[in-house]
Amino acid sequence: MASIRLVHVSKHWGATRALDGIDLEIAPASFCVLLGPSGCGKSTTLRIIAGLEAASGGQVFIDGREVTAMAPSQRGISMVFQNYALFPHLTVADNITFGLAVRKVGKAETARRLAQAAELLGLSGLLQRKPSQLSGGQQQRVALGRALVAQTRVCLMDEPLSNLDAQLRQEMRHELRELQQRFGLTVVYVTHDQAEAMSMADQVVLLNQGRIEQTATPRTLYARPASTFAARFIGTPAMNLLRLDGSRIAGSDIAVSRAAHTIGVRPESVTLGGRVPATVHSHEYLGADLVLRCAVGSEQIVVRAEGRAEVAEGAAVALGWRPEDEHYFDARGARID
Repeated sequence: MASIRLVHVSKHWGATRALDGIDLEIAPASFCVLLGPSGCGKSTTLRIIAGLEAASGGQVFIDGREVTAMAPSQRGISMVFQNYALFPHLTVADNITFGLAVRKVGKAETARRLAQAAELLGLSGLLQRKPSQLSGGQQQRVALGRALVAQTRVCLMDEPLSNLDAQLRQEMRHELRELQQRFGLTVVYVTHDQAEAMSMADQVVLLNQGRIEQTATPRTLYARPASTFAARFIGTPAMNLLRLDGSRIAGSDIAVSRAAHTIGVRPESVTLGGRVPATVHSHEYLGADLVLRCAVGSEQIVVRAEGRAEVAEGAAVALGWRPEDEHYFDARGARID
């Protein structure tokens, strides 16, 4: 088990700043997800932890030891990449143990680690195959096996499931989490997929334009977003953000609990039936859910209703939500508590 700490880490190329003074602590044996849109700095952060990218400033600590200037091989880490990085001419067994051969681990120890990893990952019957003879999920397991046999304290994963289909991604999320907990690994996982982050993470680090927008558990990130960016990024459909005119929804006479710049309400918190008059502009039937897009005053609001509800486009409806489901934000987009 190993902790990771970043102290005011930055990365820039000329006037372009990929990271702007990141401070972050990751607990040992935890699953930390770096989440955010493309270009937010999440992969750069991972590469700096790995030593594949040199920071322009700041310090990196792994298990209390500063590793800022150390080579990747000296940091006690393993990595799983998006493209798996398997050698096509080597067997599954040789791909898994390649790093051990480079480190000159003994044959008996190599065989023991290989057998253990293959058993855990369901690869025991595939060890003599080549990568081209494997499915995408099996190739992913080989890449994981290579990380596991290294027996490092820290495992870094750069969007490892993005090449898999939706069903397999869901299965692999469960397997990854189970392996991390079984081995007590400290995992840092990069993704732009909020479903991956919310389902696997102990800690989510939400990045935006090279800065940390919010660090929290998945439950806290959903229930108490620190900013309008966090509120919109987490949740499907995204949180409704309605402009206020004082303590009223803009363009209407609908009063809310307090005066602010913006009120946020999640679509699943809005119900059909209440005191807020609205007009349905469009709807999307998703089976269990019916997603309505409505107008309230000059603002747009999305409602996630039960799929069996029948509402026509252009219909006048009344909407409602509980005061405890309201979120308020100031003009800078910061949460008001």
